[in-house]
Amino acid sequence: MDDYFRAFEDRRPPEPLPYNPWREALWQFCAVIALVVGAWYIDWRWTSSLNYDALWFAIPLALAETCAYIGLILFVYNLWRDQPVVIPEAPVKISDVDSRAPDPDRPIAVDVMFATYNEDPELVRLGIHDARAMEYPHPIDIRIHVLDDGRRPEMRRVAQEEGVGYITRTTNEGFKAGNLRNAMEQTHGDFIVICDADTRVFPTLLARTMGYFRDQKMAWVQTPQWFYDLPEGETLTERLSRSLGGAGRITGRLIEGVAGEIRIGADPFVNEPKMFYDVILRRRNRANAAFCCGAASIHRREAVMEAALRAFGDAVEKRVIAAEEEITLESRETKVSPELLEAIRTEAVSEVVLTPYRFHVSEDIYTSIVLHSDRERGWKSYQHPYVESKMLSPQDMLTWTIQRFKYAGGSLDIMFNDNALFRPGMTLRQRMMYAATFYSYLGPLWNVIFLFSPAFYLFTGLAPVSAYSNEFFVHIIPFLFMLELAMMIGTWGVAGYTAKASYLSFFPLGLKAIWTVVKGEKISFVVTPKARNAQNHLGLVKPQLAVLVLTALGVIYGFTALTVGGTSHTVTGVVTNALWGLNNCVAMAGMIRAATWQPPQSSEEGDSQ
Repeated sequence: MDDYFRAFEDRRPPEPLPYNPWREALWQFCAVIALVVGAWYIDWRWTSSLNYDALWFAIPLALAETCAYIGLILFVYNLWRDQPVVIPEAPVKISDVDSRAPDPDRPIAVDVMFATYNEDPELVRLGIHDARAMEYPHPIDIRIHVLDDGRRPEMRRVAQEEGVGYITRTTNEGFKAGNLRNAMEQTHGDFIVICDADTRVFPTLLARTMGYFRDQKMAWVQTPQWFYDLPEGETLTERLSRSLGGAGRITGRLIEGVAGEIRIGADPFVNEPKMFYDVILRRRNRANAAFCCGAASIHRREAVMEAALRAFGDAVEKRVIAAEEEITLESRETKVSPELLEAIRTEAVSEVVLTPYRFHVSEDIYTSIVLHSDRERGWKSYQHPYVESKMLSPQDMLTWTIQRFKYAGGSLDIMFNDNALFRPGMTLRQRMMYAATFYSYLGPLWNVIFLFSPAFYLFTGLAPVSAYSNEFFVHIIPFLFMLELAMMIGTWGVAGYTAKASYLSFFPLGLKAIWTVVKGEKISFVVTPKARNAQNHLGLVKPQLAVLVLTALGVIYGFTALTVGGTSHTVTGVVTNALWGLNNCVAMAGMIRAATWQPPQSSEEGDSQ
């Protein structure tokens, strides 16, 4: 086993971002100002700034800006309000979480499931050890199971040696979702903890999360994922202090005092999930819209099985309706006889698989949508603020690419093919939150315009605006300033630029995912590798390299054109697009650097990265 991560065993996760009502009020004030100024800018772009001599360029860019502004509205709505960090008291017995339990005084039973396929059995053994070390203030029945879709004798041997359950099956139908379904048929715990092969739970997992289930409508609790093997880098203050001494230390402290902590050399693949879990998903609690993300989540078995029944019924009816439409078209009859319909329904029931988790690459979010739309039961979810487990991060560009493509393609597939946003039962607030998720995956459609527009102007002198005039800067600068200020306050404590840069540089994968779903192709399920791949992956970042090279050449050409003259370039146009292009290049550079990144060879090197 490649046990490089043992050098990081002593690392501890960060504390959740503290709740501050004054910062919340300031964030909301700045966000409103940013949206108002942004609306003023977008209105001006469409009514007063288009270059009518190049509308084929001007309109796509204005449309891209408008689409990005709509995304900003959804993002602000998502982040609008946080809640204080409160951990409810752990329940004592089953009746505290299920008032209908026939034996109310028995301990709560929890099944901890490790889903594995081809990962190193010794890696799973580590997870088993940690699961057995979980603490709880009251008697509790914890049952650990290894769900081995690889049917490996060595994995069975590890389970036997550790004294835990070993569950396998003869096929891999449904991949992870099918693996979980098979295990649920053979287990009976009241709650289920889902773990990946590399999930290492902390002793506090159950003690700090089971209290949420005192609310008997609570279907699942998601805990933040934390990659403990990420390069930590060094702070800007440390870097400047090392190179410039006392003056550098003072400068670094001043900058980080305003902008928050800035780390250099950390997390080459932007795997740090703190922005997602501690900011985006946590703030969805107010709308009961925090969706499940798989590993390190705790589920009420009853809710999962009920979701399975609802999804089963929907799938059967979908088949019946499709068959009915086909028969009426072929026979030209207005309706199908009840006897034939019943026969069609009986056949559909026999063909549709009843599964707690849909056989889908994004089964977690799909199941979340099914449960959130169950207005009759009113199922709830919660994003727990504390990190309760650790896991391994993608260690190379290929692994990162596989993982991100699954996220994007799976989410888009649900949006386009499952009518997720208009599913009956969800509240408007829940629809808005899911819309923010799905809409973000459409971002590459307009980001590609933002990325190549500076180079286009620098090479041709054709501007998408009527002029780079004082009026242009009067409209755009206040918007950009208020936007950055609002986002900095709203995400205070989490580095924001790296996330934005990653979102921009994601455009090739995003476009591929969109095109795959539009064509109707299936998003394949590929297990995310847990082993390092030491190859150079520059071939995976050719589009990002193209942005960097074209922009650099464009800057050279643009300034040369100003010097020689005889073109439509202007000084303000060249400078504006050069700065815009520089920002794009910095964003692309992170992804390009990640493609060539090699992990440290020793713990000493790991500590210095």
